[in-house]
Amino acid sequence: MTNTPSPRDRDSNEQDQFLTILSREDALARFEAALLPRAVPSEQRPLADALGCALAEDVVAPIDVPPFDRSNVDGFAVRSADLASAREASPVRVMLNDEVIACGTAPTRPVLSGTATPIATGGPVPRGADAVIMVEHTQPAGHRAIDIRRAASPGQFVSYAGSDIARGEVLLRAGTVIGSREIGMLAACGIAEATVARRPRVAILSTGDELVQPGHSLRPAAIYDINGAIVTAAITENGGEANFLGAIADDEAQLESAMRDALAGSDMLVLSGGTSKGAGDVSHRIIGRLGKPGIIAHGVALKPGKPLCLAVCDGKPVIILPGFPTSAMFTFHDMIVPVLRRMAGLPPRSDAKVNARVPVRIASELGRTEFVMVSLVEGADGLIAYPTGKGSGAITSFAQADGFLRIDALADQMLAGSETEVTLFTPHVRVPDLVIVGSHCTGLDLVTAPLALAGLTVRSIAVGSLGGLSAAKRGECDLAPIHLFDEKTETYNTPFLADGLELVSGWRRMQGIVFSKGDRRFEGLSAEDAVRAALADPACIMVNRNQGAGTRILIDRLLGGARPDGYWNQPRSHNAVAAAVAQHRADWGVTIAPVAHASDLGFIPFAEEHYDFALVKARKQRPAVQAFLDALASEAGRAALQQAGFRPA
Repeated sequence: MTNTPSPRDRDSNEQDQFLTILSREDALARFEAALLPRAVPSEQRPLADALGCALAEDVVAPIDVPPFDRSNVDGFAVRSADLASAREASPVRVMLNDEVIACGTAPTRPVLSGTATPIATGGPVPRGADAVIMVEHTQPAGHRAIDIRRAASPGQFVSYAGSDIARGEVLLRAGTVIGSREIGMLAACGIAEATVARRPRVAILSTGDELVQPGHSLRPAAIYDINGAIVTAAITENGGEANFLGAIADDEAQLESAMRDALAGSDMLVLSGGTSKGAGDVSHRIIGRLGKPGIIAHGVALKPGKPLCLAVCDGKPVIILPGFPTSAMFTFHDMIVPVLRRMAGLPPRSDAKVNARVPVRIASELGRTEFVMVSLVEGADGLIAYPTGKGSGAITSFAQADGFLRIDALADQMLAGSETEVTLFTPHVRVPDLVIVGSHCTGLDLVTAPLALAGLTVRSIAVGSLGGLSAAKRGECDLAPIHLFDEKTETYNTPFLADGLELVSGWRRMQGIVFSKGDRRFEGLSAEDAVRAALADPACIMVNRNQGAGTRILIDRLLGGARPDGYWNQPRSHNAVAAAVAQHRADWGVTIAPVAHASDLGFIPFAEEHYDFALVKARKQRPAVQAFLDALASEAGRAALQQAGFRPA
């Protein structure tokens, strides 16, 4: 960082942070009190540009719609009194007037008693006529005459002037969000422009030396700027006019200049990162110099989202979101969206909610309101909410979750089996057609690809083999991928099945030790000798797997009770193990051969394991399950697995 504060200043700044952690409710109340009430500026927009805006004032209909009495069908304009005696057996004959009324054609002749005028759908009803008879209920009767076989009531098939919209009535109220239907109503009244709440101009800045914009190459230790893109989209979704200004390095002078310029040309400034306790986090230090009253809340009892900073600078909100994407988006939607929508003249969000049961215990931090993202699946007695559990730095949690549940600040857990309310990310939840809960494997994507092409949705939740078996026993999934070795019988998977489950053979995959090519501690050794060599070297760091994973059971067998450095580093996927070794954060681990080869790592085969599926018998006949079984047994599926390095069973 170029502009480094003195140690004394840094210590003071760090001590100032998080001294008073506000509750979510208190922080939001203080923030809104510093900003509201405030007038919502308005502007005129052509209808084509008004979509998604909120009306700033009531719209009064300037004309009747329809503006004249019009026909609803193709037929004949008649006097209903002439047809009182008309029946199938005794039709009434009338003479045709010498004009035909089409859409856009003004009538010139009245309909006198005993006459009728041909009229098209939408045509104006002529003087004297009070009904329209459908052409299907008439019969030609010589030159310019027809027989009518049915009686007509006054007003039949006629839309009277103003029957849809009456001149002078309030067509749309202020605050109404303009959608395609509202645009149609305005257009029907001849209104070409609408007075709408002006979208608040929101400037977005990302902060951090490590950020690289999408489309550019990553340098070592750098990451792509996720927050810039996702915050910009979220602002647009909630009525703001977003202006992403890029990422600024952790240089206090440079950042202050960028913040001042951004705030001068906008109604709101949103930053992400630079609000925690690190020496490089400088955003919050600048706010006090941008205007009064400055920081309203710095540190909110939220999880994720504790470092959130809320400020108001000369009437303009300034928000510094946490740097991790999940933290940033939860705090943005929970704390910032209500204010942004009020500034845009929009009503509060009306998020859809459903009730669901939590199958596992969720630990929570006492004193912080916690939001937990969940994936929904269909259980025997309703919806089941599985925590995604990827942490506040995981952007895929949002994409893979259906919604979130909330744990109150006064609770330290949510017990397994609890009924809870889930707030959905979308207006409707679509329960997946196929639910797979259990061990992770890259081969799953190959087998489920044809299902996606057929329009079936597949939800795969990685909880390990043992977690998958538990879910299958509870009837919370269709299939549980497992690779569990039973030492008593020296067989895979079958001994672990319970009543109601049957085994579906999947594929064989080679597990082994991965290491960086050229590492002499492992080159040319067997798996057992490689582990002994690793245990003999105190500087050799391993990467483990999560408890409940079949691979973890294999690792513990190899270690024989030893707990070397790195044992408690327990990622949940084969890819994460390979990445740790490839990036030299660990020297060895256990993963599958296809992942090792994809990462160009050395690989020592140890055991070919059986990756199979525990199928819930009661769900076997479901179409999506049958589609999966067909894909698994197909020649194309087997060929794809084999090409990727697996051996189909």
